[in-house]
Amino acid sequence: MSIRDPYADRDSYRTKHAAKDLYYFRVTIGETDLHIGAKRNLSREAWLSATEARQRVQAVIEARPRFRSSLEPLRPHGTEPAPVDAMLRAGMLASVGPMAAVAGAIAEYVGRALLPLSREVIVENGGDIFLCGPRERHIAVYAGDSPLSGQLAVVVRPENGLGVCTSSGTVGHSLSLGRADAALVIAHDCALADAAATYLGNLASAADRLDEALDAVCAIPGVDGALVIFGDRLGVKGQVELKILGT
Repeated sequence: MSIRDPYADRDSYRTKHAAKDLYYFRVTIGETDLHIGAKRNLSREAWLSATEARQRVQAVIEARPRFRSSLEPLRPHGTEPAPVDAMLRAGMLASVGPMAAVAGAIAEYVGRALLPLSREVIVENGGDIFLCGPRERHIAVYAGDSPLSGQLAVVVRPENGLGVCTSSGTVGHSLSLGRADAALVIAHDCALADAAATYLGNLASAADRLDEALDAVCAIPGVDGALVIFGDRLGVKGQVELKILGT
């Protein structure tokens, strides 16, 4: 029997993605479920920064209810705190609502808070990943029932910080208006990678539209590269280095 949602068993998924040279710990607050790798246990510090990020997002939702529900970009007022400002800017660039960037924005907010305490940090938030550190990393691409799922990894070198985020119309619980098994975006801003992955997934509504979707998302300022898996078809554009797993 195939497993359509790799996050249904997060312990199994996270065991597969955990880097062997880092200490891993989990931080959960409400809907936020972080799997964090660092040079030592920083769970208390991560919990504090994740709590702060969530409180800031919630405060904006209470003051501006459309922030939670809008599928269209909302203009920033210019006074929003991080990570809210990152979500609004990412939504404007990627033509999506600000909540499309929430997982990536929180991942980077927590990761940046931990960097003074650990020179290497990986924060995974429901499949959206912020990485920063001197080592090359390989991130496996999961794509539901596609025969390409788990066969490829994206190779990244996140010296100054990098976001690798994935949306899907067939896997997981995130809203996607398309039908791609995986729509992955790499950007140096994790909120932007998250928002752009949603945009890419929305555009990838048919196998014959992959090139068009990739062209559109890679035209967004700040996007480094993108990948789409649609059944047995693969599309790649921009600065994406792939490795076949098992080789």
